[in-house]
Amino acid sequence: MKKEFLEAGKIVGVHGLKGEVKIDPWCDGPGFLSRFKRLFDKDENEMKISRARVQKNIVIVKFSGIDTPEQAQQLRGRIVYIYRKDVRLPEGVYFVQDILGLEAVDVDSGEIYGEVTDVFQTGANDVYQITKDGKDHLIPKIPEVVTKIDTDEGKIFINTKIIGGLFEDEN
Repeated sequence: MKKEFLEAGKIVGVHGLKGEVKIDPWCDGPGFLSRFKRLFDKDENEMKISRARVQKNIVIVKFSGIDTPEQAQQLRGRIVYIYRKDVRLPEGVYFVQDILGLEAVDVDSGEIYGEVTDVFQTGANDVYQITKDGKDHLIPKIPEVVTKIDTDEGKIFINTKIIGGLFEDEN
C-alpha cells in the first residue's frame, strides 16, 4: 500500500524576523518543494504556506500563523511531508518511497534477485541498489535494464542479458 504522506524535507532553521523557516528538501530539489501551497507534519496536520522561495539549495517558507522567530524556532528539526495527491507525476516517474522495497525480478526467467533497498540519483540516471542475503548489487535505471516497474504488483523487472553476470554467484 502506498503512503499518502511522503517525507519532503526537514526544517533546519529560522530565517529573518517574520517567522520564516529554512527547509532542507529531500525531494527533487528546492524548486519542486517551493511550489506547494501546503505541507504536513508527522501527525498529518496541514501547515498552510503563505509564501515560499528558493535560496541556494534550501527553501525559505513562511507558514500561516507563524509570525515570529520564536514561533519558527519551535518548528526546527521537524520533518515535513507532502500529500501524494498534491503531485501529478509524469508517466514512468515514481516517488523513491514507492520504489524502495520492490522485488527485483528477471524479466525472462522470473528469478528473484532481491529487493530495492536504496535509490541513488546520479544525474544521468538513477541507480537502484538491489539487496539479497546481505549482498548489494547496483542496477542502472535505464530502459534497457529496468524494463518495467509495477508498484501495484510490488516488482521491478530487470533484463540481466544487458548487464550479464551481475547476479551470478561470486567464486
